[in-house]
Amino acid sequence: MNINELMRQAKKMQDKLQQVREEAGTTTVEGTAGGGMVTVVANGKNEILSVKIDPKVVDPAEIEMLQDLLVAATNQAIARANEMMQGEIAKVTGGLQVPGMF
Repeated sequence: MNINELMRQAKKMQDKLQQVREEAGTTTVEGTAGGGMVTVVANGKNEILSVKIDPKVVDPAEIEMLQDLLVAATNQAIARANEMMQGEIAKVTGGLQVPGMF
């Protein structure tokens, strides 16, 4: 394979990765905590889109628990978004780790 062909393939892969990143903004994942009492939805750009709290959890005496549940659900949603993005990138690169591509 000559250098021009290699560069062409690298550019094609880079373009595809950019497309995957753009599409990730419309793909969502969710994280839950407390048996579903708190649900956080994130997209592939690691943006939190929504937080849902079961009304039974909103008790002034349980604010610390609610805060812990929000942290747990948010971290789970972000972890799932990262996993989803890694899977999409692996599809483009064929599992090849390309430095600086993501």
